[in-house]
Amino acid sequence: MMDILGGGASAAPAGDLIKDVTEETFMADVVEASMDVPVVVDFWAPWCGPCKTLGPMLETAVTKAKGAVKMAKINVDENQRLAAALAQQGLPLQSIPTVVGFYQGRPVDMFQGALPQSEIEAFLQKMAEAAGSTADGGLGEALETAEQMLEEGAAADAAQVFAAILGEDDKNAAAYSGLARCHVAMGELDQAEAVLNGAPAEISTAAEIEAAHAQIELARQAENAGPVAELRAAVDANPDDHQARFDLAQALHAAGDAEAAVTELLELFRRDREWNEGAAKAQLFTIFEALKPNDPVVLNGRRKLSSMIFA
Repeated sequence: MMDILGGGASAAPAGDLIKDVTEETFMADVVEASMDVPVVVDFWAPWCGPCKTLGPMLETAVTKAKGAVKMAKINVDENQRLAAALAQQGLPLQSIPTVVGFYQGRPVDMFQGALPQSEIEAFLQKMAEAAGSTADGGLGEALETAEQMLEEGAAADAAQVFAAILGEDDKNAAAYSGLARCHVAMGELDQAEAVLNGAPAEISTAAEIEAAHAQIELARQAENAGPVAELRAAVDANPDDHQARFDLAQALHAAGDAEAAVTELLELFRRDREWNEGAAKAQLFTIFEALKPNDPVVLNGRRKLSSMIFA
């Protein structure tokens, strides 16, 4: 599983990723090492208060990146000649902490002072992307793999990958959504609900979480959906039977025809938008939330609904 999450680099020991560097080892551990992988250099000093905050945060972010970037720590008090040499090459260390990103033997980016963890991780991500990698420990690739598994019907295998991603990042809304949708695909709606209820509060309103909630709601409706043929006959016999049309839309969606379901709901909205406290509009939004934003069913449905609302 860890091969999916981080590749071989995930096993790299901290000693290979984070090193104390001196004037003697700078060429090997920074310049030469950066020919293959970006190296972020933390210039610090024992008397520097912000350095004591930034250093551990930077180490945490580098470790989380699982080999996409490396880190070199340089005590400027003990390596003053190195600092002077870098200044002569146009890299003055006017204040510390200063963090410089090296790639392919030269400095390519830098920042000074302590930053929030999110900005540190963004800096590393930028460095990694410049080298054609990612600093998320391979989680983005793992998410894509799991989504593909789910799409191909391997819900149980996909669930294992999503769960492993949450083991690495317990605030990953896409992984919570994916794991819940795996349970939906396996008909385990209570477990799907439990997964979403277990998501941290700060991500509970994320779009991915809302989409999974919508899929669970539609799946519960599908369990009680009536037969399409009988409901279609009832609507044909009485086009103003709004409940029959609403039930028909649910049955069509349960049968896998979201486009036809949207068509019936739009017709119901056109005939009586206030019926059952606006149930047609609410159901349309539930379907839209459950689908991808760029799905043609969503794009066309939203456009037609807007034209009715603002007509």
